[in-house]
Amino acid sequence: MKLQDSVIAITGGGQGLGRSMAVFLAGKGAKLALIDLNQEKLDEAVDLCKAAGGDAKSYIANVAKEDDVVATFENIVKDFGNLHGLVNNAGILRDGLLVKAKDGQIVKKMTIEQWQSVIDVNLTGVFLCTREAASQMIEQNTAGCIINIASISRAGNMGQTNYSAAKAGVSAMTVTWAKELARYGIRSMGIAPGFIATEMTGSMKPEALEMMTRQIPLQRMGQPDEIAQTAAFILENDYLSGRIIEVDGALRV
Repeated sequence: MKLQDSVIAITGGGQGLGRSMAVFLAGKGAKLALIDLNQEKLDEAVDLCKAAGGDAKSYIANVAKEDDVVATFENIVKDFGNLHGLVNNAGILRDGLLVKAKDGQIVKKMTIEQWQSVIDVNLTGVFLCTREAASQMIEQNTAGCIINIASISRAGNMGQTNYSAAKAGVSAMTVTWAKELARYGIRSMGIAPGFIATEMTGSMKPEALEMMTRQIPLQRMGQPDEIAQTAAFILENDYLSGRIIEVDGALRV
């Protein structure tokens, strides 16, 4: 795929990794459809994309709500005339142990809200957005690419039953869609980031950040641009499909 003038939708595009990917792709001439819930953050991201040399429009939508997603992808094609790529980046964290006990007594459990909210956004949202993006690509007879942002936590991570389950599901869906959508010229790939320097990690306590960084063989956190470079590489290489690329500094070996 040539990124110049390609229309790429990014969920969670108003901040963090989504914004970084959007600005990076805009610098290569792509047109960005940025989807998020925060209009102020979206406006900032749109301005940054335009300053980088690409075009961009914002769309307010909850990726976990079917009606929102259907309408959003219809509007993207109406506004841009086509859709060539989707990056499923939107996600939330609601970390906690499955159960916590003291002196043989259960003192805390992961709540159903903690579980369901993460599954709704991180798994169901990816399903809905991919379904609608693929439908638009097929109807427009456009070869395209879906990129799902997974995580190395897909292998299981303490305190993240909900998140790990969702990211494992995303990884499995990535492979499934690569097989199902290839007949339409649509590729499906995943990126599994490790410990990346974003607003989310920036809010952690310094001692926790230092402890995590020591566990990374490359001895540093990843940078958002390194995820963005990976996304661009996937979009530009038309023979990549059905794989998850781990970008983690060898944290998970």
